[in-house]
Amino acid sequence: MAKVGIIRCRQTEDLCGGALDFHCAAKGKGAFEEFGSCQVVGFVSCGGCPGKRAVARAQMLCDKGAEVVVLASCITKGTPLDFPCPHREIMLQAIRKKLGDKVPVLDYTHQVPKH
Repeated sequence: MAKVGIIRCRQTEDLCGGALDFHCAAKGKGAFEEFGSCQVVGFVSCGGCPGKRAVARAQMLCDKGAEVVVLASCITKGTPLDFPCPHREIMLQAIRKKLGDKVPVLDYTHQVPKH
């Protein structure tokens, strides 16, 4: 079972409790399909715009046992407000540079639910 750390958007904390992120990780759905059922070992925010703290938080998640780091769909797909983070690509690149090739960095947790 892969251990994952999830980084979410700080601005959506009061709009989304992350239940779908946890569900998809536990069931191996969405971005977690290639890993199967996963254990979430950390769930933190990006630290707020422009996301500069996301790199240190990704490293912290790895230090706490995460084998995979995931940017939640609120950052990359804009859920639940349909407003993706304008800093997502820079965050992804900076995290991938810091963690190297040994730690996969996924760019979403789940598909945007249809209402």
